[in-house]
Amino acid sequence: MQAHSDENKITSIRVNPFKKTDLTGIGLDLKRANRVKWNTEGYYLDTRPSFTLDPLFQAGCYYPQEAGSMFLEFALKECLDFSDSLKVLDVCAAPGGKSTLLNSLLNEKSLLVANEIIKSRADVLVQNLSKWGTCNTVVTNNDPQRFSELRSFFDAVVIDAPCSGSGLFRKQPEAIHEWSEDHVNACSIRQQAIVTDILPSLKENGILVYSTCSYSVAENEEVVEKLVKDWDMEYIPLPVEKEWGVVETPHGYRFYPHLTKSEGFFCAVLRKKNNSGLLPTQKRKQRAGITKTDLTLIEPFLTITKENIVKKNERFHLLSPEASSFLSVFEKQFYFKKAGVVIGEIKGKDLVPNQELAWFYGLSKEINYLEADRETALKFLRKETFQTSENIKGLTLIRYREQGLGWAKILPNRINNYLPNELRILK
Repeated sequence: MQAHSDENKITSIRVNPFKKTDLTGIGLDLKRANRVKWNTEGYYLDTRPSFTLDPLFQAGCYYPQEAGSMFLEFALKECLDFSDSLKVLDVCAAPGGKSTLLNSLLNEKSLLVANEIIKSRADVLVQNLSKWGTCNTVVTNNDPQRFSELRSFFDAVVIDAPCSGSGLFRKQPEAIHEWSEDHVNACSIRQQAIVTDILPSLKENGILVYSTCSYSVAENEEVVEKLVKDWDMEYIPLPVEKEWGVVETPHGYRFYPHLTKSEGFFCAVLRKKNNSGLLPTQKRKQRAGITKTDLTLIEPFLTITKENIVKKNERFHLLSPEASSFLSVFEKQFYFKKAGVVIGEIKGKDLVPNQELAWFYGLSKEINYLEADRETALKFLRKETFQTSENIKGLTLIRYREQGLGWAKILPNRINNYLPNELRILK
């Protein structure tokens, strides 16, 4: 109860390693900042700024995330070699906090599959992962049970399971009124179903990270204990520092607000000891080739051209080889919401770039761009009229502190703002 009544709310963010820039505008001096001890890119803020009104947040330079959730990095680094080419699945991925964290850890040869069963939440997941700016990620919108068909496919699976939410009572007091023992029991049954549906897709010796934002033993330790007893999983203890204030139990790690600078959180790591068999061999679908004319229009926008460029529904996508292979083999088996980076469409003799390309960290520095001040950047993000004294014409990337915000076409008497309406700031 002490933790729930404490008014000292904590604000923490995780910096995008692909887009590091000056964040003093939100009160963060990276050289002097108070760091999250279990995450290399995690920082605490003294006060909570308006993230919506920060152009660098809109550009994907950082992600506001509970510090406890950032423990995922420490847990995985103890069990995986991220210099290897890995295939990782984030099962219940929206809104994208853990997916962007995973994306930060994986190298460009690896694959992240981020899945969300609820369509509206999957749309948010797509936006947050697109802002992160990489091309080795796909987003799927499927029931977790579907992944049981991918026998022994993934090196690691992350399940941040839907839960009763008791660990967020301080942050979301209204959740207290929704809590009940029946809800806890229903969540526990659902969590066990998700885990058992997913396990066949994990390789032998693969790593499973199970987490919730609940304090309930039934949703945490009992689920892990069942995995160890009934599913031949090995629980992996972690070398947690005592000074962190994290409470270790026989089957996991608990974060309490009065002991750690975080909201309530539970995390456990397990290794799979058995083999679920082999994935049936499936042929990669042959796609229509990209013409030299297409490449002539696309390549000036990119610094990375060794990746795969795929045309799908008239739109060109840039994907890492692993992401391209996953899309090609499984596009009839899964519903894809995102595949790599959408480059854009070719209309006539021009490439019409997609918003995702504006966020891509491999975007060419040689293209037309307007370096906006904060006021101009916010006008662009609000889709308000703005002017420029720069001698720039035609298709232009609007940037803020060298980070892409979106596209505009600068004409002699007006500026056409191509920012998608759903991204428009209304504040």
